[in-house]
Amino acid sequence: MQKITPHLWFDKEAKEASEFYASFFPNSRVANITALHNTPSGDTDIVSFELSGMSFMAISAGPLFKYNPSISFLVACKTKPEVDAIWEKLSERGTALMELGEYPFSENMDGFRIDTGYRGR
Repeated sequence: MQKITPHLWFDKEAKEASEFYASFFPNSRVANITALHNTPSGDTDIVSFELSGMSFMAISAGPLFKYNPSISFLVACKTKPEVDAIWEKLSERGTALMELGEYPFSENMDGFRIDTGYRGR
């Protein structure tokens, strides 16, 4: 069991976002969806999921907090085609705040950083 599990807050999109992310990272799945009823935010989904074997949780808990780029996840890739494929998928529903490319502080492509928010369809 990993010691720390990142927990992402969504307005209503926790289930859809978790399914989306799990659809293109290898060794990924949605493990559990629990619905809580009559919370201060109304009905709420809590989702447990794995991305590349790492555990995450997500909650659809209403608009009290807005999804934002306060946290980033570094995805290590072995090849440029792998980087491009993941970047393309994430770009379908998110906004790149920092375009994919080489920067003075990162000249080789051992991985990439993208800050996006799941916007749904």
